[in-house]
Amino acid sequence: MIRKKIKVGIIGTGNIGTDLLIKIQRSKYLDCGIFAGKNPDSPGIKRAKAMGVKTSFDSISAIISNPEICDIVFDATSAQAHSLHAPLLERLGKFTIDMTPSRIGKMCVPLINLEECLVAKNVNMVTCGGQDTVPIIAAIMKVHPKIQYVEIVSSIASKSAGIATRENIDEYTQTTCDGITAFCKVPKAKAIIILNPSEPPIVMHNTIYAAIDKPKIKDLSREIKKVVNKIQQYVPGFKLVAGPVFENGRLTVINEVRGLGDFLPVWAGNLDIINCAAIKVAEEYAKKEFYE
Repeated sequence: MIRKKIKVGIIGTGNIGTDLLIKIQRSKYLDCGIFAGKNPDSPGIKRAKAMGVKTSFDSISAIISNPEICDIVFDATSAQAHSLHAPLLERLGKFTIDMTPSRIGKMCVPLINLEECLVAKNVNMVTCGGQDTVPIIAAIMKVHPKIQYVEIVSSIASKSAGIATRENIDEYTQTTCDGITAFCKVPKAKAIIILNPSEPPIVMHNTIYAAIDKPKIKDLSREIKKVVNKIQQYVPGFKLVAGPVFENGRLTVINEVRGLGDFLPVWAGNLDIINCAAIKVAEEYAKKEFYE
């Protein structure tokens, strides 16, 4: 039995934070108690005010000064900022969902390790590329566990990459690789991100390459389709575009993500997939901790 909607706080009022806000306010289980940043001219702050959501320019201090305002905190700032926020939120006893590539908390890909993450106090949503590719690579490794090298190329619309994303490119690629090697048990991984400036903006595309001999294409297709169907349950815009295709010792799988268009247009699928995954974690935590 549901008691009430669980209050969450959002730190960071940019693209990620604002899109999270709209998704949270639509949730059956969550409600935004505070939307906090540092920039009083932020379009996100203005939108939150128009929605009737409590806002603050004091960033994390708004939660520290009033801990009862939320039970769950989304940190949508930067990897550097989260390194400062994490110990403060831990002392407050807040379940924290880190949207940055800081790699401080427990890495979380809901399709892979949701239950483990619900008992952690700080979970890291890896990266948009990690949320997209880790489940597919795990499916490939299930069929061919001896693969030694995987490479991914994420291509996203330049307009969908905000200031924090651009400042965290190195962290993005490293954290994506860390997620792939940790979850998929592949010895070596490489991640590349392309900020595509084309007009009109492109939707997010991710290409996965795996070095392999004699792939079992039918088995791979079956496992990959299973994973795609599961991802689509919480990321409706996820789509398998091509593959698995084998050529010259290389297996290739391509997918795309179209966003729900909550804050940014549908081409911002890179924001949508990580935010949808984060909402999934928050809702499951709320149900586990607060509902009977």
